[in-house]
Amino acid sequence: MRLGTQLFLLQMVIVLLAAAGTAVVWAQNTRRNLDHQYQQRALTIALSVAALPEVRAAFKRERPETVLQPLAMSVQRATGADYVVIANTQQIRYAHPNPELIGRRLSTDGSAVLTSGRTWTGTETGTIGRTLRGKAPIFDEHGAVIGLTSVGVLEGRVADQLAGALPPLLWTALAVLVAGALAAWLIAARVRRQTFGLEPREIAALLEQREGVLHGVKEGVLALDLAGRVTLVNDAARELLGEVGDTLADMPVSDRLRDVLGGADPGEDRIVLHRDRVLVLNRTPVSVRGQHRGWVVTLRDRTELVRLSRQLDEAGSATEALRAQAHEFANRMHTVVGLLELGEHEAAIGYITRTTLSPYAVGIRERIGDPTLAALLLAKSAEAAERGATLVLADDTSVPSTLADPQDAVLVVGNLVANAIDALDGAPGTIEVSLRAEEDGLRVRVRDTGPGVTPDLAEEVFREGYTTKAAQSGPRGLGLALTRQACLRRGGWVTVRNEGGAVFTALLP
Repeated sequence: MRLGTQLFLLQMVIVLLAAAGTAVVWAQNTRRNLDHQYQQRALTIALSVAALPEVRAAFKRERPETVLQPLAMSVQRATGADYVVIANTQQIRYAHPNPELIGRRLSTDGSAVLTSGRTWTGTETGTIGRTLRGKAPIFDEHGAVIGLTSVGVLEGRVADQLAGALPPLLWTALAVLVAGALAAWLIAARVRRQTFGLEPREIAALLEQREGVLHGVKEGVLALDLAGRVTLVNDAARELLGEVGDTLADMPVSDRLRDVLGGADPGEDRIVLHRDRVLVLNRTPVSVRGQHRGWVVTLRDRTELVRLSRQLDEAGSATEALRAQAHEFANRMHTVVGLLELGEHEAAIGYITRTTLSPYAVGIRERIGDPTLAALLLAKSAEAAERGATLVLADDTSVPSTLADPQDAVLVVGNLVANAIDALDGAPGTIEVSLRAEEDGLRVRVRDTGPGVTPDLAEEVFREGYTTKAAQSGPRGLGLALTRQACLRRGGWVTVRNEGGAVFTALLP
């Protein structure tokens, strides 16, 4: 059975039960009211008969029934009662609709009225059937009870009156059923529109498929409504972001990430650093039936891609350095061959001795014991020379032969030196590098003779996405941000100041 049909039938059952229950309660209440009214009417007649002087006087006669029977019949005809009975204190009848019963005992007990001298109303079954009755005591001139009067109306008359009141009730119930059927049809139609005509099993299947697809994709998916509440988040997004609050304001994320999620920093493929990850975010508006309902943010983890990209850059730098050295080596070999052909053997030997020992390379290996850092600086020195700059080591440089974790040191030194080379932008200049292993960690200082950094940008340069370089493909503005992230992760710091150029100082515990 279709969902609309089920809703219609269920609501019709509810309407039918409500209408039937209301009708039953109305009928019962009306019956109680009619019973009370007829009982009070019978009691009023009984009191009126008991108060007649003729009735009191008749009780003093030798044969009271000769007076009381005609009187009772006239009252019965005048009031429309079904019976009027008068009896003495022994409950012997003096008047009854059936004359044959005069002189016999009452069929129902009237001792409660005779003993207490109080009136009584109720329903009893007598000689003419079940009746609604009212009983009243008869007093003499001294206030003593000398008999009782009982007046009754048959229950059938009350039932007939109730049956006469039922047609309006039935018409009302029918109108309620028709109105309920119309309302149920409208509600079922509205539900069909809201569910696009889908049945519950189809909705359940769509929900299961959505959950499966949502949590099966590798990209993080985060949905926000117009109020900034998180309405949907998949497993990949939780893994990338960690704790996700109920609203955007509750998320324990950086201001940069919150700006991208909230739309304050719009654009495609926004790169954000979050913890140890490099995330790429895209924020797309969501419209339902032509109305804007919120946004969906997709998150991609590009940490490994950025790491590989930087390794590729380092390999490219090493390649460029090797190319430059190969070119220089070829020139030297040509010189040696020429000297040998000229027979200048001593001059050739002296030339080889002088050129094979690079004082700069020897100086790096003597003052930087860690081979990874030494190789990095040799490659960066060659890269700087290719771009017209000179890389020199400061006099206070001193690094032991091994570092506990050279990976972060390579990251920090490589990014700061690369930033200094880019700052010179091909112009002649000097890059001075100072590396000192101290008790609190590795202290790095890189000074260049470029334009420097203005004080108002001293913090901005470390924000991910910030760059002063010309637009080009690939993520930009990550080097200094990654440098600060590496230092802060280990409990260190990094700062920048101007002294005839930019001076970056970092402490890597």
